[in-house]
This record gives sequence, structure tokens and C-alpha cells, in this order.
Amino acid sequence: MKDFYQVLGVAGDATPDEIKQAFRRLARRHHPDVSQEAGATARMAEVNEAYAVLSDPARRAAYDDALRRGSGFDAFDYERFVDAFRGIFDDPIFRGSRRHAGREYDLRGDDRHAKVALSLEDAYRGATRQITLLSPRVNERGQVTLVERTLELKIPPGIRSGQSIRLAGHGGTGFGGAPAGDLLLQVTILPHPRFTVEDGDLFAELPVAPWEAALGAVVPLTMPDGAMLKVRVPAGAQGGRKLTVQGRGLAGKPAGDLHLRLRVVLPVASGAAARDCYEKMAALFPDFDARRAAEADGS
Repeated sequence: MKDFYQVLGVAGDATPDEIKQAFRRLARRHHPDVSQEAGATARMAEVNEAYAVLSDPARRAAYDDALRRGSGFDAFDYERFVDAFRGIFDDPIFRGSRRHAGREYDLRGDDRHAKVALSLEDAYRGATRQITLLSPRVNERGQVTLVERTLELKIPPGIRSGQSIRLAGHGGTGFGGAPAGDLLLQVTILPHPRFTVEDGDLFAELPVAPWEAALGAVVPLTMPDGAMLKVRVPAGAQGGRKLTVQGRGLAGKPAGDLHLRLRVVLPVASGAAARDCYEKMAALFPDFDARRAAEADGS
């Protein structure tokens, strides 16, 4: 990992003013428009990259944290830095200044991206939750540290995995008095013990008793929001049969569907009366072969 402090020739606890002064000094020396040294373009790109990270409190905090942990750091894209300011500042040496020809320029803060894991219950019904994030803070010497901050997160009903929740104004700091960027939280829905999720559709097993499957019944199913859904099981249904309840998946336009797979659950013949019942059934269906019936049904 590049040592951006070494690139600028400053200490790790350098103040923002010291970092800016070092950048200007190196820009005067290495900018290709004023330098005849071999490799000036590459050296200036390295200086710009280092300054883009160390002059931004959030990026500097993340970089310092990566240095402490000895892990990699996704450096700010130099080309994106140049593109953002191209056409605004004509002076290449003082590209980082927000004053040019007596006028002030501003630039909205960058959007930040993070991930958040939600329970299926919260994604299904919507909720308001508090989340804790690490945020950069600058002390009186200009040193940047990461501190915890708590935000209120409003989860809309029907949010899907891969979608994002936007927290306005909680992104990167604006430039020249411009507003801050936004924080975009990409959603992942945690595994659930009874339901699985595919896009907006829900999938689950529906346990039924033998007589419910044979005679037909209306059976209850508790949904992720706690509501009770009544599902009609047709007479003669076999284990493994799939039922679809339209519009009872995750909310949306259109809403997802609920897909249920029947599982016939047999009572245990633990007493004499129960055993007698099974014996009567065996006598009533002497030619019934469960294996053959399952193959014919495809289950």
C-alpha cells in the first residue's frame, strides 16, 4: 500500500494546512507544464492521488485505519479527481483551490456507500431502526480519527436485497460551502428459518395433516409481519405439491408472490387407538403402494 504521507513528505499527524503546503510545493516542482524532469507526469499523478486522499477527512480517516490494520486501501481514483475539476480551475498547480479569478466555486460532497443487513421481518413490513457507523472527526490539530455515530434508518416495506436506502446529507463533506453527499446503504436480507427470498417472491413449506391433504382444508400460515394468512389446500393434495398465493410476497409494484410446498406430516401411532386407526387405513387401502404413487405424482 502506498504511503501517501511519504509521497507528500509530511508526518502522519500533519495538519490540513501542512498537507496543503506540501502539495503546493510539490506541484510547483513536478507539474509537467513547469518541470523538465523525466517522469514528471507520473510523479504529479502520484502527488495528486496522495493529496486527494489526505485532504479529505473521510478518506484520510479510512486510509489511516487501513494503515494501522495493515490492510489494503481503495485509493481515490485520480482520473475521477481530475474530471471533477476539469473546466473549473485553469491553474493546474493550484487545482485544489476553490478560488479562481476572484470567484468562488463549490462542489457537492461525494456519495458514500456501505452495506446493511436486514431481517426479513423488517424488509417485509418496513421499520425504523438505529444504526451505528464510523465517521471521521477532525480535532484542533487537524488530525482525523474515526468515531461512532448513530443514525435513524427508515426501512420501506418490500425492500429487496441489492437495493439501496439513501440517507441524504450523510456522505462526503461538500466543497466550498456546497452540501454534503448522501450515504447509500446497500441492503442484504438475512436468512430466515421458515422463508427464503428470491427477488420479491417468498418460498416456504406448508405442513398439513393427512386428512387436510386428503379432504381439503383452509390452514393458517404466519407471515413475516406476524399476520395470519389462510391458505386453501385442495382435496386430494399430495406432499410436494406447490401452491402460489399471488401478491403475498414482498410489497412492491408489482408485489411478489408467495410460493408454498406442501409437506404432509403424519401423527405418531403412540397409543392403541392411533395404531388401530392406522391398521384400519391399511385394511381400507390394501393395494396402495406409496412408492409407486410418489413416482406417478413426480414427488
